[in-house]
Parts: sequence; structure tokens; C-alpha cells
Amino acid sequence: MGAITGTVYDVRQGDAGSIKVTSPADADDGDTIAINLGDYGATGIDSIIGFIHNTTDSILVMEQPTTAVSSGVLTITVGGSTDNKKRTYLVGLAN
Repeated sequence: MGAITGTVYDVRQGDAGSIKVTSPADADDGDTIAINLGDYGATGIDSIIGFIHNTTDSILVMEQPTTAVSSGVLTITVGGSTDNKKRTYLVGLAN
């Protein structure tokens, strides 16, 4: 378990929207990704949907993370019980 670097894709449209966050293909249960929400014009989140790649970039299954927002930073903690798998998260932004 440890901090990993995720890739954030900005998919906002106007004042509302979301970001897509992907982890490296070797993300483990309990790893964390930190995102400065201010970089995307947000102060919080109103939703998150998570997926694990059972086969990288092919077979996706829902897997919810644990989240926390503190001082404008979203921390996503990888859930599940599988190591060395890519994860994708769709995060709804809130102001």
C-alpha cells in the first residue's frame, strides 16, 4: 500500500462535470491517489463510480473506492482485494 500517481482526464463541460482518473496497471488494494480539486474548479465531489480492469483496457467490473476530501484535496483509496490491476474512477465534481 502506498501513494500512486493516477492520470486525470478533464471531461468537464461548462461549470459542471466530472473527471476520469486512471491508476497504473499495478495498483494495489489500499493504494491512494491524491487530486487537487481546485485544479478542476471544484471544492468537493458529489459522486464517484469505480471500476477494476480484470483484463487491462478490456474487461471492467465495478469496484468502489473509499474517498475523503480535506482542504480541497480528494484522496481516493483503492478498494477491493486484488493487487496489480488498473483502476478507473469517474468523479462528479461539486462546487
